Amino acid sequence: MTNQKEQFNQNIQLGVLGGGQLGRMLIQSAINFNLDIHILDPDAEAPCKDIATHFSQGSLTDYDTVYRWGQKLDLITIEIENVNVEALKALQKEGKKVYPQPEVIELIQDKRSQKQFYQGNNIPTSPFVLVENKADVQKHLDFLPAMNKLGREGYDGRGVQKIASAVDIDKAFDKPGLLEKFVDFEKEISVIVARNAQGETKSFPVVELVFHPVQNLVEYLFAPASISEAIARKAESIAQAVIEKLDMVGLLAVEMFVTKEGEVLVNEVAPRTHNSGHQTIEANITSQFEQHLRAILNLPLGATDAKIPSAMVNLLGEDGYTGIARYQGMDEVLAISGVAVHLYGKKLTKPFRKMGHITIVDTEQERLKEKAKQVKELLKVIA
Repeated sequence: MTNQKEQFNQNIQLGVLGGGQLGRMLIQSAINFNLDIHILDPDAEAPCKDIATHFSQGSLTDYDTVYRWGQKLDLITIEIENVNVEALKALQKEGKKVYPQPEVIELIQDKRSQKQFYQGNNIPTSPFVLVENKADVQKHLDFLPAMNKLGREGYDGRGVQKIASAVDIDKAFDKPGLLEKFVDFEKEISVIVARNAQGETKSFPVVELVFHPVQNLVEYLFAPASISEAIARKAESIAQAVIEKLDMVGLLAVEMFVTKEGEVLVNEVAPRTHNSGHQTIEANITSQFEQHLRAILNLPLGATDAKIPSAMVNLLGEDGYTGIARYQGMDEVLAISGVAVHLYGKKLTKPFRKMGHITIVDTEQERLKEKAKQVKELLKVIA
């Protein structure tokens, strides 16, 4: 009997725009599928440089560079949103598969169009107004307190500024962006959801995020989130609605607020593997990286169930240190039961640079939190 299903092609030429830590962990999953990965990154010493099958140095935002690089590939994906979408659209027209689709990347590249998309598709999100510059922010004093976000180019906590009152106006960005009504939230959570070309979707269990108070970067992550079953179902339902309304193929991280009244509001999304899914490598049946590959290769999506409660601690460069990275406290951390260390292959450290992450697994939630605190205090990236 002939199998009518499309056969898995391990010889597919798969390209990834971006060669940072997300690309590095994607390659680690791709090895299990015997896939060759082509990487394009502007940094000659990018984390993927020594483990990619093919590594090219070049701009991700230059049309000609991206277009020429993509012509030899069958399938293209991203590990960062700041890429040239016009080149990807041209490649798509020529028959290359691009997932997530260029139109989705383009929409998500601008937080202004993101918010308008939520509003137009009845996705719950906080109220907002679009602003063109600092003077425009001044006209909306009655809307404060609010978060002023750059429309484009904000990344890893940059491009976000709290404007609590008129005295903070000088902090406002003098570029197109938005004012987003300040949400007095109880928790910040994230749901990672995947969708393949056949429309199959699966989401990972909700995780709880704890952010650095100054740098606006995730400091800790706990899975599962300490929320009610009803809130968890609502969050997963919203994440699925977002990826379906985008008609997106790939992996989508949906960051949300849980308000003190029990509302769930979408904050931002990222159309790629994400910091809020790193614990899935050790703690879930399928990791986010394998799931992304399954989605873009149009394979059946993997089970997302958690095998054990987990925590993730981001390993950031210590403030005051710049230079060749050294890891202080590694022996003590590796002696803790349930700890897995992931270093990102970055030779140089600088303040708050993402240098790695540590996953901790444990059957007891309180013990998990205690171990996460221990890891944070013990392991330091210095120079």
